[in-house]
Amino acid sequence: MANKHTIRESVSWKDLSREAYKHLLPEHGSIFLGRLLTIAAVVFIIVLFLPWRQTIPGRGIVTALRPEDRPQTVQNQIGGRIERWAVREGDEVAKGDTILVLSETSQSYFDPELPERLQEQLLAKRNSEEAALQKMKATEAQIQALNSGLQYQLKAAQNKVEQARNVVKIDSAELLAAQSLYETSLARLERYEQGYKDGLFSLTDIETRRLNLQNDRAKVVSAENKLTNSRQSLVNATIELDNIRAKYNESLAKAQSDLGSALSSKAAAQGDVSKLRNEITNIDIRRRLYVVRAPQDGFIVKTLKAGIGENIKEGESVVTLQPKEPLLAAELYVNAMDVPLILKESDTRLQFEGWPSVQFSGWPSVAVGTFAGKVAVIDKVSSPNGQYRLLIKPADPVPEGDEPWPVQLRLGSGVYGRVILNVVPLWYEIWRQLNGFPPSLEREPKEETLK
Repeated sequence: MANKHTIRESVSWKDLSREAYKHLLPEHGSIFLGRLLTIAAVVFIIVLFLPWRQTIPGRGIVTALRPEDRPQTVQNQIGGRIERWAVREGDEVAKGDTILVLSETSQSYFDPELPERLQEQLLAKRNSEEAALQKMKATEAQIQALNSGLQYQLKAAQNKVEQARNVVKIDSAELLAAQSLYETSLARLERYEQGYKDGLFSLTDIETRRLNLQNDRAKVVSAENKLTNSRQSLVNATIELDNIRAKYNESLAKAQSDLGSALSSKAAAQGDVSKLRNEITNIDIRRRLYVVRAPQDGFIVKTLKAGIGENIKEGESVVTLQPKEPLLAAELYVNAMDVPLILKESDTRLQFEGWPSVQFSGWPSVAVGTFAGKVAVIDKVSSPNGQYRLLIKPADPVPEGDEPWPVQLRLGSGVYGRVILNVVPLWYEIWRQLNGFPPSLEREPKEETLK
């Protein structure tokens, strides 16, 4: 029994050995495997030296390059009550088309004939201005007449003063002559009285000389009185001349005061006229603002107010308007570490959401479904998320073999893009990625900027 069992075990081991031998490689298999590994290593080394295009990835949305092409809200410039909507969401509008009609809610503008009332007030103020102008002309004529009259009166008064001075001079001369004659008569009388004592003259001669002396004395008194009267006349003429000047100054001051009042009235009327004209213009413009119009061609995206009869305040947004033909751009966000490597007009490849595409990072030339672009704007400051924003515009002209950006693109749709940089060996790109280094540059950005 033991021998039988031993024989069976030896038979089973032989069977297992034959079965395992069948699954072993033949003797020339190891040579084939070695050759395969060698070829793979050579291919891998060759692949490592293939050219690889460095890129900077970024993700963002489709936007408009110009601010006026981006979605905007339309505000009403005055407060009012909604009377009628002229558009619906999704409608296309042209510049100047009616969006909303308002009615007045301010009590100051309720009167439907308010412009006519203001025109009447304006006419009255213009009449006041004309009356003030006429008063100014009359006052100026009065001042001119006063000046002319003064010249004649002053000339006449000055002539009287001069005549009085001449009379005073004549009377003074006559007084001196009379006094001289009187003194001569007095001396003669004294000589005659001495001669009479000496017996040379008679009593009749003495009496005659005494009578002549009395006459000469009377002449002196008369000349003194005449001189006094002429001096008084000179004083009166001088006083009259001063009175004429004072009266003229008073009349002239009153006329100038009237002229100033007329000028003030004219200025006040002109101010009121200007204020009324301004108010009339404001009323005219305000009534035009009862209709809210589209500022440019576009589409009504959303109405921000609803209903009829609702009151809205001044400056409230009523609708969101999307301009009709915006100049599209891709808004990408890239890491701060990569921003210094990006230059204006750098080439980019973009992949828009909704368009099937296959994009190879290192070989953009073989990408399918991507579109060419150029860097237009690089922000100088970072966004709240710490990344920097790039604006990518369509390439112009479109590179040969590429297609222009799809016309179906909508603002706000997603986009993924890559800024194309230098060509480096694949091994260098693998080494850079493993070490977390930024892409390399062929030239400095500052040199490009200076150009």
